[in-house]
Amino acid sequence: MSGLVLTARDISAGYGDEDILHGVSIDVKRGTIVAVIGPNGSGKSTLLKTMYGLVPARRGRVTLFDAAGRALELTGLRPNRITALGVNMVPQLANVFPEMSVMENLEIGALPAREWFAEQLEKVLTAFPMLRDLLRKRAATLSGGQRQMLGVARAMMSDPRVLILDEPSAGLAPAVLEEVFARVKAINASGVSILMVEQKARQCLAIADYGYVLDQGRNRLEGSGQALLQDPEVVRLYLGVRSGRERPAP
Repeated sequence: MSGLVLTARDISAGYGDEDILHGVSIDVKRGTIVAVIGPNGSGKSTLLKTMYGLVPARRGRVTLFDAAGRALELTGLRPNRITALGVNMVPQLANVFPEMSVMENLEIGALPAREWFAEQLEKVLTAFPMLRDLLRKRAATLSGGQRQMLGVARAMMSDPRVLILDEPSAGLAPAVLEEVFARVKAINASGVSILMVEQKARQCLAIADYGYVLDQGRNRLEGSGQALLQDPEVVRLYLGVRSGRERPAP
């Protein structure tokens, strides 16, 4: 397990009587960006929620490896406990508390590491300088891009070793997308491993060290981000263009 920081093995999970995931396995190595792409309904978000304890795994294991390489079982733990162990997640929706101020959102994010609040706050505001002048504003008054940045910054307040991002570009204007992906790269460069689901598959794979393609709740393809960008099957099914726009997921 040398080099691994987070793994999912043979994960099956779903809602009600229906399984969405059917034996999915992925690895996240230390210091890398790992992308998960695939068509709508392929189980991408369900995988992230299962790894973060929001959806119970019906089969399989999720394991975190500490700095010494020791395995910590995450399967069955609640999200707050997983956060305390060093994994945090930014969901696609409802990733900020809209009626609270920017500062209050950051304070809540810091709860697992409150003893380092001042130090971590300065670190996060340095990484997200646009938030420094917005600390007293209610999150509800922020633009979509500012809210997304706040959601990521709030998660970073817990000083995670692994950051899980679910569709960080969802609903954002093209100009803001570039800033979001730039922030993701900067966070990764600071030593945080990143696991992200993204419908903007081409942009996501372009910054990813490794990627997985899910289809109908199963592993379909995997490889380096650059290899998947050039894979004929990935291009045909997920990256093809039509009239200058990404082809809709099949």
